[in-house]
Amino acid sequence: FDIECHSFYPTKNLGAFGEAGAVTTQDEELAEKVRVLRNYGSRVRYHNEVVGYNSRLDELQAGFLRVKLNCLPDWNQRRTKLAAIYLEELAGVPGLQIPHVPEWAEPVWHLFVVQCEGRDAVRTALEDAGVQTLIHYPIPPHLSGAYADLKISKGAFPIAEKMADSLISLPIGPNHDPDDIRYVARTLKQALASRS
Repeated sequence: FDIECHSFYPTKNLGAFGEAGAVTTQDEELAEKVRVLRNYGSRVRYHNEVVGYNSRLDELQAGFLRVKLNCLPDWNQRRTKLAAIYLEELAGVPGLQIPHVPEWAEPVWHLFVVQCEGRDAVRTALEDAGVQTLIHYPIPPHLSGAYADLKISKGAFPIAEKMADSLISLPIGPNHDPDDIRYVARTLKQALASRS
């Protein structure tokens, strides 16, 4: 890769306590372009060469991240163990698609996302049982206002639209314990079974 972008949004596996991110590259020319762009488009204060941004990682956030970085391997290992419980408990459940992990992959499970029909009713049942879920990206990009000028009609990207209507992010994080995850899985199975 020429360049990698990292989000340190507070809910990420390695999250700051506010907005933060980083860019890494081994290409010195690209690195210099990024340095200029992140600092209002200037190398020298008040001498803007290009239109840039105020996107510098402040020292306080960097300090928090540096401390939290030491915990990241343990946190990721914990997330991986919790995801394994979900994968085992939810395997083969009718009406539910769970993540597929190729043999070569080692995900760190920032999210655990499942797909099911009748998502809203399932979410309500989970919420009634004390399980908080989230919907990440409920509007497919082609149907959002940002791309309205492209005039892409509903139905143009059916897979994206189906996913936007059926994905649920289940709780997962280093603060959960295995019993929490088993409870969520059991409650989800009950919610799905009650629809039949």
